[in-house]
Amino acid sequence: MLIAVFEMLALVFLAAIPVWLLAGPLWALWSAVFVLALFSVRVVWKVRLLDHWLSKSDWRAEIHWKGVWGEIVQRIQRQLRQSDKQLATSEQQLQYFLQAIQASPNGVTLLDAEGRIEWCNATACSHLGLDAKRDVKQHIVHLLRDPVFSKYFAQNFHDAEVIIDGRATSISQSPKLSIQLHAYGEGQLLLLSRDITLVTLADAMRRDFVANVSHEIRTPLTVLSGFVETLLSIPMQKQEQQRYLELMSVQAERMQSLVADLLTLSQLEGNLPPGLHEKVDLPELMRQVENDAAALSSVLSDRRSTDDVHEGLDEEVRAPMHHLVFESCPPWVLLGVRSEILSAVSNLVSNAIRYTPSNGTVRVSWTQAADLTVFSVTDTGPGIAPEHLPRLSERFYRVDRSRSRETGGTGLGLAIAKHVAQRHGGELRIQSQVGQGSTFMLCFPASRIELLSD
Repeated sequence: MLIAVFEMLALVFLAAIPVWLLAGPLWALWSAVFVLALFSVRVVWKVRLLDHWLSKSDWRAEIHWKGVWGEIVQRIQRQLRQSDKQLATSEQQLQYFLQAIQASPNGVTLLDAEGRIEWCNATACSHLGLDAKRDVKQHIVHLLRDPVFSKYFAQNFHDAEVIIDGRATSISQSPKLSIQLHAYGEGQLLLLSRDITLVTLADAMRRDFVANVSHEIRTPLTVLSGFVETLLSIPMQKQEQQRYLELMSVQAERMQSLVADLLTLSQLEGNLPPGLHEKVDLPELMRQVENDAAALSSVLSDRRSTDDVHEGLDEEVRAPMHHLVFESCPPWVLLGVRSEILSAVSNLVSNAIRYTPSNGTVRVSWTQAADLTVFSVTDTGPGIAPEHLPRLSERFYRVDRSRSRETGGTGLGLAIAKHVAQRHGGELRIQSQVGQGSTFMLCFPASRIELLSD
């Protein structure tokens, strides 16, 4: 601007001096005023051109002005380019920030000072049943009609979270949400929602697990303590004492089995998944399983006949053993942990024997179908109603608790089998019809099977 001032003064001086010399000071003054007027008109014209240029959408277009005005245009363009770049950077950062919030597993809803929705991410829409476009400027209490949340929203302080029922996606599913409000800005509120359904279920499973373990252990302990008290307080003949000791031994074995199964489950859940370095000889493993199954069937048959004798029945009506059919195992090796595979297979076979009546049939086989290798156990037991099938692999879940007590199971066998199958990349499948028996299958990936080398 100093250059423009000097330029104006120079023009006035160059115009006034000759007039001063030729016509006197008064004409020199008028000439100076005339030059100033022309300069002012030129300045106004340049300013209008500059304003017209700035008001155009394409301010980046070059204007070939010289001198001071050219420098002004260049400076303005430089400032506008810098501002445009900063604006683009800010918008990009805002988009990144919004994308990060959209990707968050937690729901984020921005509320104004009146509690109306300004913005929400997709997770919040899923949690609260909102529409990101339709529900803008709608009051959150009018959309989230939950008495617990309404009371929580009306409070002056929101230091703690509140638990409400989420939007149900099916009849059987009832999600739980953790909701908390945080104040920010000038009276605005940040509403955070978090799906805690799995946490709630895990907490319920933990409580049920502790209650079930306590119950399963308390029952044999009560029996043992009662027998001990009886032996200590009442004189008995040797035959009666032997009978009580045998019953106490059964209860002790039951507790030992329960503890062993609990330790097995703990090891399965705490260890890393098995690799492919260990090979399980399936024909050899199945020979052991078959021997154990025959022994268990004989023991159960002996117990049932002994109970019949004690109930006054003739020992000659003793029920026969089960019909155990072990189909020939192919010459395969399974890539995995032998102890885990043995535990899973044995649990399925022993369950079938325990729940199959005397003279029933238990059929065991290894087959290959498509990309799966399947170990299956089929029995001719009472079968299982469809409503129980989804929960059979839960710990301690029993279809008939009284019947389970008779069989002596711990209620953990199917849970162990399911964990073993999952750790080896497979799954546990169950098929059953009431009155027609059941089939339990361990399905492993075919990639874990190799031919047994000679």
